[in-house]
Amino acid sequence: MGFLKKYKNIIEAAIEEYKFTDQPAQLYEPMNYILHLGGKRLRPVILLMAYNLFKDDLKPAVKAALGIEYFHNFSLMHDDIMDRAALRRGKETVHTKYDENIAILSGDALLVKAFQMLEDLNPALFKPCFQLFSHTALKVCEGQQYDMNFEEQNDVSYGEYIHMITGKTAELCACALKMGALVAEADEEDAENLYEFGLHLGIAFQLMDDYLDVFGDYEVVGKKHAGDICENKKTILYILAKQQGNEKQRAELDFWFDSKEEKTEKIHTVVKLFKDLDVDKLCLELINDYTEQALNCLEKITASEEKKQDFYELMDYLLIRES
Repeated sequence: MGFLKKYKNIIEAAIEEYKFTDQPAQLYEPMNYILHLGGKRLRPVILLMAYNLFKDDLKPAVKAALGIEYFHNFSLMHDDIMDRAALRRGKETVHTKYDENIAILSGDALLVKAFQMLEDLNPALFKPCFQLFSHTALKVCEGQQYDMNFEEQNDVSYGEYIHMITGKTAELCACALKMGALVAEADEEDAENLYEFGLHLGIAFQLMDDYLDVFGDYEVVGKKHAGDICENKKTILYILAKQQGNEKQRAELDFWFDSKEEKTEKIHTVVKLFKDLDVDKLCLELINDYTEQALNCLEKITASEEKKQDFYELMDYLLIRES
């Protein structure tokens, strides 16, 4: 996956080049802090990849990619406050290291900086890119609100769940891909196909994340086993189980998801229910369906197969995370 490292290095260098040195330091230091916690830089990387499908000189796309990364980290700062999370990528979250008020204000400032990264685009590109970015920002906020609503909602439908993860996860990936195409002045149809590719890939990625939380090798995945069950999160596995189960099985599922305790018995019982109802197989079938839809969109893009090869490898990297 050397091509990912190439793009990531460009983003890391840009983060250093545009490091915040403004005053007051109490506002800007937390912004630098979260940007230096690392991560895959997936969203800005795919923006550069999309641009590279149509043009070779990446420089005109770097600030737009940085804007996507700023926005993503702004959302993480606020998500961590809402989730009361103490750690992010193994380090203290911003609100833990500094305080909640600073994290809110620094997050807001990072959001403004994200939009400022588009200011150097020529006027013909600025308007469509700004409109796409602002549309996406609202969709991400809507997705987060739906996610919070589901914590108090007894029944979450399949459609509601897909709508939520589309906003919370897939929209920003789709935005990054389409923006890369827009900055490269690609054909409108190609830009739209990249957007649809991003939506379907983002949904498949989140469904795979749900699957691996319960059925993955936690040493490979690098997450606590069945953390979603412990936290009573109504993921796709829960929704499929509710659809497939009989009255007794649904009642048992409700009982455990009403419990606030992280018991081994709870995990064992819920996982057994999922397996009895073939939820693992059904989830993998859904992942395959969305992956196929993503591939169909990718195949429609007019760039050469050689240039699209990185995207096929990216899909394997994101969706085949366990042998």
